[in-house]
Amino acid sequence: MKILLLEDDILLNAAISTYFTSIGHLMTSVRDGNVCWDILEKEEFDLLIFDINVPNIDGFSIIEKLHEQKRMIPVIFISTHANIEDISHAFELECFDYLKKPFHLKELSLRIDRISQIIPIKRKHKRLSSCYSFNTENMTLYFNNEPQVLSKRQSKIIEYLAYNRGIVCSYEMFMDYVWDDVEVDIATIRAEINRLKSHLKEDFITNIRAVGYTVKIPHS
Repeated sequence: MKILLLEDDILLNAAISTYFTSIGHLMTSVRDGNVCWDILEKEEFDLLIFDINVPNIDGFSIIEKLHEQKRMIPVIFISTHANIEDISHAFELECFDYLKKPFHLKELSLRIDRISQIIPIKRKHKRLSSCYSFNTENMTLYFNNEPQVLSKRQSKIIEYLAYNRGIVCSYEMFMDYVWDDVEVDIATIRAEINRLKSHLKEDFITNIRAVGYTVKIPHS
């Protein structure tokens, strides 16, 4: 699952991120509500794990803003507060769970597993064009349901574009995710993506001049 974590406690944030990355989830972690909202305006996520009292915009307010935009993303609230008012408000916002700190990471994992059983991860198989799709579970690109062979880096490029369909992914975003902050210039990114595009039977990756690349969300 692609998970966005909002937790302002440095140690807890790191512990959750490290643990869930180690068991195969794609984690993005932030400690500030404004930063969290900026990311949500640019990316899609399968699940949100939100502390409530964080700097700037609190966890409840972010979910309210998402609902105003008709965006319903499963959320688990984690908080030191156990008062009935906060718990009631969390469930009024249609959260899937409310976990009081401190908690064991395995307990959080069990609750996430439960969500994945209740709501099949509909974004697991992402359509990229009329013939291409990408399975985020096995990291495989398919052409007319036939698996395609890609290098590890090319798979990460497709994965990132697939998760962010309809959004322009900047060169800086590719540097952070695909190249893991390794020093790389824009020319290298362009060359790698051009190599990938040369292997495609249907070109669904659009270059946005001087900015980056995007994949449009195909019409149903």
